[in-house]
Amino acid sequence: MQAAGGVRSLAFDSKAKLHLANGETIAPLTIAFETYGALNSERSNAVLVCHGLNGDQFVASPNSVTGRPAWWPRIVGPGKPIDTNRFFVICANVLGGAMGTTGPTSIASDGQPYGLRLPPIAIPDMVRAQCMLTEALGVETLFLAIGAGFGGMQALQWASAYPKRVFACATIAAAARQSAHNIALMELGRQAIMADPDWRQGGYLAHGVRPQKGGSVARMAARIAGQPAADVRARFNEARAMERFAFAADSEGLERFDANSFLYVSRAIDAFDLAADFGGALANAFKNAETRHGVFAFSSDWRYPPDESRAIVRALMAAGAEASFVEIKTDNGHDSYLSEEPEFEAALTGFVDAAAAARGLALQGGRS
Repeated sequence: MQAAGGVRSLAFDSKAKLHLANGETIAPLTIAFETYGALNSERSNAVLVCHGLNGDQFVASPNSVTGRPAWWPRIVGPGKPIDTNRFFVICANVLGGAMGTTGPTSIASDGQPYGLRLPPIAIPDMVRAQCMLTEALGVETLFLAIGAGFGGMQALQWASAYPKRVFACATIAAAARQSAHNIALMELGRQAIMADPDWRQGGYLAHGVRPQKGGSVARMAARIAGQPAADVRARFNEARAMERFAFAADSEGLERFDANSFLYVSRAIDAFDLAADFGGALANAFKNAETRHGVFAFSSDWRYPPDESRAIVRALMAAGAEASFVEIKTDNGHDSYLSEEPEFEAALTGFVDAAAAARGLALQGGRS
């Protein structure tokens, strides 16, 4: 285990190969991560937080590289729904990411960045890499896998692929398959990156440049999808008198944005279809599983609408899984999970506490 540039990482040697869904392998492998809290003596209180497209491993602490604040401080921390006084919380940068985990910017065996030579990756590959990390940290079973959006897809993949290793799963504003309009927005971002002259066919690092204009469009497209429809309409109404309509260019963190990582990760999201390996029947992905599920949706989310969460719940119930569903009435759109939403925080706390009681873990305040 090592820390470089403020990023904690675990490097697996070439003998520990990560086998990818397409039949290729990655070795050696590095996974960057953060942990919070302590693992109990029974090793039964581990929580894996899976981050979203614009997230990273710094879920409850400032990003030591960019200086940006923690991205989920309302949910993860002392006394919060994911209480770091009770749980050992792990959050890892995803495979293909740009914050320390092996990805396009990583150095290949020839001493040069992988760039587009990195094999294609899928969400199951990301989850297998996370599994390697949890095992290395001494965690055989997770108390909880939790994520929103893309992170929720990872959590569902965990529950499906490793049902005996995940006691509970919280899926927030997510889907079991990427919708057509989400794929279209992602493709818009990818095309903008590849049309930027500074992309250099993916080899921009060797030229000391970055496709910042294309990257800004890609980040903007992803951010727009998280906005409430009412906000998008309001921006249009405000701009109509000026005969223009534009969201401000998203330059925040762009100096750390890696265009090739966006290409790899967004394509993995677009290809995600949990039912595909089960004859198209989503219920079969959870058959005979004992994982407890909490599924949360937001009424104004047009990126992953509540109907997609309901489809997950119907599949879970058809599979005989224990599942609860909560739809939060809010005007904050997909990004509600990042906002101040007392009803959501209370519902999530209730789900976590009920799962903790069933697991035999102490409740908040030390109650058993």
